[in-house]
Amino acid sequence: MAIITISRGSFAGGKAVAEQVAKILEHPLLSREEVLSQAAQEYGVSDKELASALNDRLPFWQQVPGKRMAYVKCVTAVLLDHCRGERLVYHGYVGHLLLSGLPHVLRVRIIADMEQRIRSAMEQAKLGREQAISYIQNVDKQRAQWARLLYGVDWEEPSQYDLTLNLSRISTENAAQLVARLATSDDFKPTPQSLKQLEDLSLASRVWAAMARNSETRSASLNVAANDGYVVITGSVGSTRAIDMVPRVARGVEGVRGLQCEVGTGTDWYW
Repeated sequence: MAIITISRGSFAGGKAVAEQVAKILEHPLLSREEVLSQAAQEYGVSDKELASALNDRLPFWQQVPGKRMAYVKCVTAVLLDHCRGERLVYHGYVGHLLLSGLPHVLRVRIIADMEQRIRSAMEQAKLGREQAISYIQNVDKQRAQWARLLYGVDWEEPSQYDLTLNLSRISTENAAQLVARLATSDDFKPTPQSLKQLEDLSLASRVWAAMARNSETRSASLNVAANDGYVVITGSVGSTRAIDMVPRVARGVEGVRGLQCEVGTGTDWYW
């Protein structure tokens, strides 16, 4: 069974579709907000810091992606841990990017026309019309900038998704049925290879997140790769002490069976 990510634009109806899909397939349902809360708890970062790193646009002179990527890896580690159960419906707005490269992930985008989103914002958030328009436009802009800054992609690009559904033309119930039907097709059936990719990506993300959690190993230019429990870490940190700490932190992560560390000092230190 596929893991399903539903990219929900602000007030486009994606949450309702995700809830229906989870009910139809009897899958666990996980929201972006729940992942942020769990990541904050597990990695010692405040919900506010995580939300800011994943939402807010920084001034140009502060747009060094390292700190944000560290937070992203904490969030990714939590999300992938839930994916290891092989059944999940996740709704957020960049789940398809966090789980990039996994063949058995069905990437869905839910959209609606602006008038429908404005009405939803006015009803659900009790906003005036102008407030609703401003809110939706600002959120859309922030999300586009975030995806471009960290991943170099346009999050609205259709090729990012396997399926795009317009709730201005399709009911929530019919959209959910379409997603559920596609999720059970052979096209998104897990294979031994795709499950191995999931395990490797999960371990790499947990090692990365452990580095981000430790004050001496936070680095803007570390790269972590995993293969059957064997981890390779490359890049640079800010001090020789940090070089010594990197392997110690990595070996403390459950699932690491072997380690190759090729880390030097460099100028990409951001904390």
